[in-house]
Amino acid sequence: MAAVQTEVSLCSQPWQNPLYIYGGLACNSLMADFWSDRTPLHEAAYQGRLLHLRGLVAQGFHVDTLTMDRVSPLHEACLGGHYACAKFLLDNGANQSASIHTPCQLASPIHEAAKKGHRDCLELLLSYGAHIDVELPVMGTPLYSACKAQAANCERTSSSGCGQDSPLHAAVRGGGADVVDLLLDFGADCCCRNADGKTPLDLSSPNSAVRVALQKRGPCSLSQLCRFCIRRSLGRSRLHRASSLFLPHSIKDFLLYQ
Repeated sequence: MAAVQTEVSLCSQPWQNPLYIYGGLACNSLMADFWSDRTPLHEAAYQGRLLHLRGLVAQGFHVDTLTMDRVSPLHEACLGGHYACAKFLLDNGANQSASIHTPCQLASPIHEAAKKGHRDCLELLLSYGAHIDVELPVMGTPLYSACKAQAANCERTSSSGCGQDSPLHAAVRGGGADVVDLLLDFGADCCCRNADGKTPLDLSSPNSAVRVALQKRGPCSLSQLCRFCIRRSLGRSRLHRASSLFLPHSIKDFLLYQ
């Protein structure tokens, strides 16, 4: 009993502590740490337990319940790569663009999916209206997060970087030659400079596979320039219509990187 009283004495009048409101939801400041304010909904989403998740929502749990750090169940589902759980939450009204605003500048659901290489979750979020080029301080864009984590399967879906530091800079730092090749295939500028005035080649290690990949690339061929021009004219939202163009199948496949 003395131990309990010692704990209580840390806050002599806990009932006077206000509840903090985040996104219209009340959060208990007495339980504000990384784990104590996580709900069963967060746990079910993180562990990929779809049936449990359905049961909790049926019992009245709000799909956008937030921790004090603004972590939603959708964040947890995307972090774990649980497509079915993420889709269930989105179908029940979860905010696909929820972001976390803390001094640590943590990520949004689409950043989590890109960083972990969960392409199915990434495409799911995009289909529900998430913005692919959303840029957060420190985190950058989803593509930048994917390049830092060397998640090459997500980079085909994303596009931009983090301020003046491009995805190519991040890929070079990560030492992924295959990622560097992929970005160059999609038109990344190997001569662009970051905030320190350095090009991707300046950041590469001597005699590394990354440096070889950068050095072997010459100026873009005419066919590559034509592909960039057509894709830019179509825009991201209409790229799927490239298959309807009156062009040979081989050229359509070339336009779509197939």
